[in-house]
Amino acid sequence: MQGLFNSKRVRALATLSVMAVASVAATVSRADNVTDAMIGAYVSSGLLEQNRALLRVADEGVASSVASLRPVITSALSIARDYNRTGLGGTLGATSSHSTGATASINMNWLLFDNGASRLTTAAAQESVLATRQTLLDVEQQVLFAAVQAYVNVLTQQDIVALRNNNLRLLQEELRAANDRFEVGEVTRTDVALAESQVAEARANLTDAQGDLLTARATYEEVVGRAPGNVSAYPPLPRRANTLASAQALAINSHPSLRAQQHAVKAAQLNADSSLREMGPELNLSASASHSEVHSSDRDGNNFDIGLSLSQTIYAGGALASARRADLARVDAERGALISVQRSITANATSAYTAFETAAATLVSSEERVRAAQVAFDGIREEATLGSRTTLDVLQAEQELLDAQTARLSARATQALAAYDLLQAQGLLTAENLNLAVERYDPELYYNQVRSAPAFVTKRGQDLDRVLKALRKN
Repeated sequence: MQGLFNSKRVRALATLSVMAVASVAATVSRADNVTDAMIGAYVSSGLLEQNRALLRVADEGVASSVASLRPVITSALSIARDYNRTGLGGTLGATSSHSTGATASINMNWLLFDNGASRLTTAAAQESVLATRQTLLDVEQQVLFAAVQAYVNVLTQQDIVALRNNNLRLLQEELRAANDRFEVGEVTRTDVALAESQVAEARANLTDAQGDLLTARATYEEVVGRAPGNVSAYPPLPRRANTLASAQALAINSHPSLRAQQHAVKAAQLNADSSLREMGPELNLSASASHSEVHSSDRDGNNFDIGLSLSQTIYAGGALASARRADLARVDAERGALISVQRSITANATSAYTAFETAAATLVSSEERVRAAQVAFDGIREEATLGSRTTLDVLQAEQELLDAQTARLSARATQALAAYDLLQAQGLLTAENLNLAVERYDPELYYNQVRSAPAFVTKRGQDLDRVLKALRKN
């Protein structure tokens, strides 16, 4: 019964192995590097598309505030049926009449002066646009770093599968050697059982590694937008700051999160100033023209009105003062957030720089550990053939070599990720800074089209419709 269970287990493991190998072989004809991964993520990311659309929403905020300083023209058409009945009761002597009238009118209202409140609101909307652009850059960094992570993870898992395969092969050789030596009486049945146990564990570990590789490839496809090709080389380490202080200074000067928050503070201050101006007077120009006709008679009429109105709220139950205090509190909140963001960026740059230095040192130690473990394994294995070492000694040396090689892979991956994490912490992990061969999204293209608030009927409005359709199609 136990043998039957083992047989089924072996067949299941073999099937999973074949699936993993076939999945890898299906894309072996196309080579991928980390740049390909970042380009794929940049081009296909739904998160980037979402935030680009949110930036266009912010752009429209400028158009909306600009439009508030322009005249608003409305038209109306009304038709009414009028019924009249007069009399002294009953139906005798009663008279009735009816008429149909129509009126067409056009009205205009134009804000001429609001103490500068609308212009401050427009300036605040422009600062919000600048903040949203920087937020988009930060999202771009996140997308590109996720691509680097996915690439390095696939490569690392491939190497681990190769290590596990090699480990299984070596242990199978040790099992055959243990059986041969058992046949001639050099070792006991215990040595053979130990070798069998290690082979079984190696098969299970190989299965786990193949499953992790399939998961890594699925994550790559999710992030990059397609299955990975032949991933075979660790990404080159980007240039980095020479000292921790220079890394921190670069992060403070370049990171989009900090720039976004600086613009958010300015926007909040401008909105607070605008709310103060709103307490002042407001001057409006109004004009209207109408034409009316009554169907049952020849009566018609025309009317035209034009006027100026100056208004100001004198007392609103404390609502205006409350709104002003709330706006000032928002300014304080944004300034507090600015301090937190600045400290967070400094801390992240410090952590990323330290992590890279640590990873580099760990990789050097790992290389030395692998070299020593390889020498030890070769020596112990040779001594075992001469009878001076036991099977257990050989298996332990093999496990130590495997652990050392796995640690080296982990250190290499950690160093690569730490290098790009430092780039992200400094605000430099962008398509522009990396000079990626992609058609970069231009945030000013849409803004320049809408900042003058074009209407549908204007030529610029029609051009904007074509731009928007192209953006949505892409």
